[in-house]
Amino acid sequence: MKKSTPNLLIALILLAIPFGYAAYLYPSLPETIPTHFNIKGEADGFGGKDSIFLGPGIMAATGLFTFFLLSNIKSFDPKRYQAVDDGMFKKLALGMVAFLSLLGLIIIFSSTNHSVNITKLLLPFLGLCFSVMGWYMPKLHQNYFAGFKLPWTLENEDNWNATHKVAGTVWLFGGWFQAIATITLSSKPGFICFMIATAVMVILPTVFSYRMFKNGNQKK
Repeated sequence: MKKSTPNLLIALILLAIPFGYAAYLYPSLPETIPTHFNIKGEADGFGGKDSIFLGPGIMAATGLFTFFLLSNIKSFDPKRYQAVDDGMFKKLALGMVAFLSLLGLIIIFSSTNHSVNITKLLLPFLGLCFSVMGWYMPKLHQNYFAGFKLPWTLENEDNWNATHKVAGTVWLFGGWFQAIATITLSSKPGFICFMIATAVMVILPTVFSYRMFKNGNQKK
């Protein structure tokens, strides 16, 4: 048995869970269910009850693609050719599958529980996931698929490492801020705080990376 086989089985099981949940709920669903929500978490799009399987289907397709991409990154990414941390990328692959599976469950739950505001589930969940990604970022070595893939980080390993150390801190605390803000504030202010924090989490590491590049890739 190949070493990747257990991980693939785990990934398939994780991606099947939302389908099982949807199938369990399907007989009791009304003929029309929400399929889209606005910024306030209110349903503004509807479809037949068969659409309960649409979210899990999209998540499963995306999850499998991401899983195979990250699990085999060393095979086609020249910057990963001589790297020794492929095990971490395989863990990251499973982490992404778990993330998409949970996202599918949240979408199904929100579509079948009209009293639940989806933004109170989805945005805190995303914030916590960003925080986890921040913990991983300093461990990422140069590659073309995951991380801050800027011209300066891909050109210089020191720039990559320093940028992802900064990004890790920003995302770790930024994700927690997003989770707390979206839980404690009402939907619209929470969404605004979430988007502002996301912009900061992208801009700060990018500016740091560029300034380091302009300084000859020396941290100052």
